Amino acid sequence: MTDKLSIVVRVDLDHAKAQVLAKGHVTVHSIQALYVVVKRANNLKHDLNLELDMRHARVDPEALRQLQACSETHHLPARIDPQQTPCTLSILPPRRAVHVPVHAPSPLAA
Repeated sequence: MTDKLSIVVRVDLDHAKAQVLAKGHVTVHSIQALYVVVKRANNLKHDLNLELDMRHARVDPEALRQLQACSETHHLPARIDPQQTPCTLSILPPRRAVHVPVHAPSPLAA
């Protein structure tokens, strides 16, 4: 898998749906580009349901936490969307397990 982030957007305005597909490596730095694409898609139509498909991406844990927070609050970060336009975002998580640092205690050690 490449480290380069690739983003594809599919939009169905008749059904008020959009899918943002991400491939590559999503980090706390590259997530900014993803936010900008999601914001643009969200601005296409009021009450658009956005699906963020991360199944083919490698996502750093902090980046995934940030995306999940956006999904829960229904808003993108204020630095990306100062107007705080409502954003209905569901996330299809990465298929691969997120990398856990070697020094972290194993859940089986208990």
